[in-house]
Amino acid sequence: MNGRCKRPGIGLFVFLTFSGYAGSVAEDPTTRPAASAPADWPHPRTDERRLERERMVEGQIKARGVRSSSVLDAMRNVPRHWFLPTDRQDLAYYDQPVPIGEDQTISQPYIVALMTEALDVKEGDKVLEVGTGSGYQAAVLAELTPHVYSIEIVKPLAERAARTFQERGYTTIQTRCGDGYAGWLEAAPFDAIIVTCAASRVPSPLVEQLKPGGRMCIPVGESSETQRLLLITRQANGLTTTKNLEFVRFVPMTGEIDKKR
Repeated sequence: MNGRCKRPGIGLFVFLTFSGYAGSVAEDPTTRPAASAPADWPHPRTDERRLERERMVEGQIKARGVRSSSVLDAMRNVPRHWFLPTDRQDLAYYDQPVPIGEDQTISQPYIVALMTEALDVKEGDKVLEVGTGSGYQAAVLAELTPHVYSIEIVKPLAERAARTFQERGYTTIQTRCGDGYAGWLEAAPFDAIIVTCAASRVPSPLVEQLKPGGRMCIPVGESSETQRLLLITRQANGLTTTKNLEFVRFVPMTGEIDKKR
């Protein structure tokens, strides 16, 4: 799947995967139990290719307007090359998406940072990601909070990401394979939800799984058109407010949402 993000004066491309929810925790082999204690968090640090990460943050992310110090630090801390196939790791810190197999790619670093900043994640927040893909976005979120739940519809990617998290010490991230239109009801409500594919409309089950004051970042619009990257906030009375962050082009959300058109 792929998509394009448009911003005045900057050619930005981002290719994202859609992920989702299906089955129970017991039935799903890619779901891992929650860490028994936050002693596993924060995650191990490494100096591998740190200079490249610093250059990525300064030249690709900070220069484009991302200002959150916690998000910038998260982007510095997570080695993007860990989430790429071995034969493509030399492209890890380029200003572009990179193929990861299964006709999917890892997202452009700037888009990961932009959407993460919009969620305003605080330590202790519970976050749902719809679209695990390579696992990079979830790892960035896991720098901000130990309570990250991530869903992926492509089974080989879901299994690969779960292995990467385990091998690289991201033991607080919980993963699931399936169709994410319905979210992750057992773990709800969430302080923040991030969706990495374009929905024709905002999925109501995801809104309902936000806490009062919770935030969701999601591209909305038809796949054949320019979509809007929205920041949706749920109010205490259940109503929502919406802010348009960017005009983008993402691949469509598939699965249950197709039956609701």
